[in-house]
Formats: sequence, structure tokens, C-alpha cells
Amino acid sequence: MLNNIKKELSKLKNQEKARILSNFFKTKKGEYGYGDIFLGLTSDQIKEVAKKYINIDLKELQELIGSKIHEERVASLRILVHKFKKNRKEVFDFYLKNTKNINNWDLVDLSAPNIVGNYLIDKDRNILYKLAKSDILWEKRIAIISTFSFIRNNQFEDTLKISEILLKDKHDLIHKAVGWMLREIGKKDQNIEEEFLKKHYKEMPRTMLRYAIEKFSPEKRKFYLSKN
Repeated sequence: MLNNIKKELSKLKNQEKARILSNFFKTKKGEYGYGDIFLGLTSDQIKEVAKKYINIDLKELQELIGSKIHEERVASLRILVHKFKKNRKEVFDFYLKNTKNINNWDLVDLSAPNIVGNYLIDKDRNILYKLAKSDILWEKRIAIISTFSFIRNNQFEDTLKISEILLKDKHDLIHKAVGWMLREIGKKDQNIEEEFLKKHYKEMPRTMLRYAIEKFSPEKRKFYLSKN
């Protein structure tokens, strides 16, 4: 199955799109996606290939998720999200062993809530706090984005606590992720979001704040931004 997935993805490659994606996902030396190789596929193309191979075993999937080719890792994660429905613990453990391979923001965002968040919905969540304090950018993003699953279930405490841990992080991708999750809380209960903002908005990175208040009224956005 592994070779078939690779061949199918490779047949769809688009060099011009690959160049655009390489720039978009910051693959130059010193950038967060350095070393990532793109074929130039769309999300729908990857999804169509991945769904044919949902029965691939984890041993072969390990090779796919470890690939240097971005679209192959995307395919592996789409398959994992499907496998999670039947083998929750096994897939959760596999995912945590492979955080080094879940190493771009789109990979985190399509998988973390659906695997990590959904698994922990009724369990101890200490692993998220460990990830939030990691030195690895992607593990920190996994920690906060996983809480999207909790927010959907009207559970906000862990998102707020992890947001506090990440409040002074230096990376723009963490600023955006935290702001996004705070905004999602606000969609459910704006009062809870504003309780957090009133304590922290003066020290929040501006990008984080902008993301968090995106759905506020123009007057409220102006208030928070003028004091930041």
C-alpha cells in the first residue's frame, strides 16, 4: 500500500504549485518549514488518495509520516484521523510518538483536535501541559490547538490555562494559534473570553490579540488595540 500511495501522490505533482507552497510554508533556510519538500497538490487531491488507503497498517504509516514530502505526511495524518475512530488509544499513542513529524501548522491543525483533543475529552490532560512547555514549536501548537475539541464541548479551562503558559511565546505561529482558540471561546461565551483578555490584553502579542478580538464589535476592537 505504501508504494501505491507514494506513486499516486507523485503522479499529481505540479511544479508551479509546489514552488508557491514552498514559499507559503516557509521552507528556506532559517524558516520554520526548512527542508520540507512539496509536490504541489491540493488538499482535495490528497484527501482523495488517502481515503483509498485507510486500511494501511501503522508500520507502513510510520514510513509515510516520516517522509520529507509534505503531502505524504498530510496523507498519513488524514488516514490516522480515520483510523482513530476505531483504534483510539493506539492512534493517540502513535501520534504522540511522531510529534517531530507533525512539523508544520497545517499538519497540526488538521490532526491535533481530531486525535489528541478527542482522545483526551474525558481523560487527564497533563500531556497537553507538558507539550505546551516544550522547546519544540509544533508541540506547543499541538497543545493549544488540541483544545479546540474541548471548546466545541463547552470546556474552556484548559484552553485558558495553556494560553497563559504560551502568552509570552516569541513565535508568530503560537500567537496566531492562541488568538484563534480564544476567539473560538468567544464564539461560545464572549464573557469568558473577555475575563481572560481583561487580565492579559496589555501584555499579549499584538497578533494574538488581533486574532482573539476579530469577531468583536469595531468599538471593542478599538478599545483593546488602543491599550495594547
